[in-house]
Amino acid sequence: MARPGPAAVICFSNTHDLPQMPSNTLALPSQVCDVPPSDMTEAVALFTRLTPPFLMPSSVPSVSGIPTVPGTVTLKKDSQNLIGISIGGGAQYCPCLYIVQVFDNTPAALDGTVAAGDEITGVNGKSVKGKTKVEVAKMIQVVKGEVTIHYNKLQADPKQGKSLDIVLKKVKHRLVENMSSGTADALGLSRAILCNDGLVKRLEELERTAELYKGMTEHTKSLLRAFFELSQTHRAFGDVFSVIGVREPQPAASEAFVKFADAHRSIEKFGIRLLKTIKPMLTDLNTYLNKAIPDTRLTIKKYLDVKFEYLSYCLKVKEMDDEEYSCIALGEPLYRVSTGNYEYRLVLRCRQEARTRFAKMRKDVLEKIELLDQKHVQDIVFQLQRFVSTMSKYNDDCYAVLRDADVFPIEVDLARTTLSYGQKDVFSDGAEEEEEVGEREARRKEEANGEKLIDDA
Repeated sequence: MARPGPAAVICFSNTHDLPQMPSNTLALPSQVCDVPPSDMTEAVALFTRLTPPFLMPSSVPSVSGIPTVPGTVTLKKDSQNLIGISIGGGAQYCPCLYIVQVFDNTPAALDGTVAAGDEITGVNGKSVKGKTKVEVAKMIQVVKGEVTIHYNKLQADPKQGKSLDIVLKKVKHRLVENMSSGTADALGLSRAILCNDGLVKRLEELERTAELYKGMTEHTKSLLRAFFELSQTHRAFGDVFSVIGVREPQPAASEAFVKFADAHRSIEKFGIRLLKTIKPMLTDLNTYLNKAIPDTRLTIKKYLDVKFEYLSYCLKVKEMDDEEYSCIALGEPLYRVSTGNYEYRLVLRCRQEARTRFAKMRKDVLEKIELLDQKHVQDIVFQLQRFVSTMSKYNDDCYAVLRDADVFPIEVDLARTTLSYGQKDVFSDGAEEEEEVGEREARRKEEANGEKLIDDA
């Protein structure tokens, strides 16, 4: 009656009798020490309840006194002639047959009456006492349409199944999560792994998106800072050319300098307008990066906690199965199996409930990531369009202003008739001094000869 469910497949990695590895051969990442205090608190609380305190507890608490309630349920088979349960126990080692797993989206799961750990006492009014699980599966299979299952409902408290062993397995899974498979195998850490887990890829995409938004935020900040400094430079240019235009005595040159100054001041205004338009883009990016993504990460953290608990129960079931098979191979059946296997059935019930929580939390995480992806696609397109359109308008406005301010060349009259310079401002070079010396010598010669060509008066 086994039937694969839609969830990810559970694989087990169990390494035994490994040689002692040298301490310098393994480099553990720093993340392996990131264990939430809640896990350690649970472990300490469970450990301190034990009597005497120095003894380790049994793998599962004694649950031989778990009560059961009889009942009957009629299930309609699906198109594959299945009701969606797997059966364990039965002759010749276990006195009862019980449900090991209820698969998702099957008649048994949709009905919700029976659960893992419940004992099967009959099929269509026929007792199954003394039969093997294969015989009971055939009894269910030969019935067409609807089948009636008689059962004893296990009234189990899930808290009884959460032993210290489960808490430590949960801690171990959290440690192994950040290890490579080779490191975990070298350390001899048995573990349960989700195979073909598509959520891992989605989480990696989320981290890449977060890095993308972080880079865009930093780049936008640098760009805004550069544009602000450029705007201040344009403003300074405008002030300088305005002062030159005011002090220029020639009207045409003065008007040209003032017009060029106004153009730079207009460019400064365009830059400020660009900053005001792009700044909300930075706010939106920060909202996505600092609120939406951290909220999803918090949900993922809760999901991982439920995931590790579910994997711990899966690993516990696998270990109990291996223990049972080993004892059967040695011809020494376990006491818990021969007395109804209540401990094993309790763990099965806990695993089913942990799986239900895991599936619900997984669905929530996938929905949040899907919403983030949609927001990312829509938001990034809107932000880039706003950025490109703003930059385009800025460049067009600057080009238009500078095109109208084409005032060059500017004619500036520096003749002595227009600008008055003091004697101290007259510049003399060496050639003029030599000419003056030559003229003085010529005048002395003329005076000596008694002839004067030019009157001094």
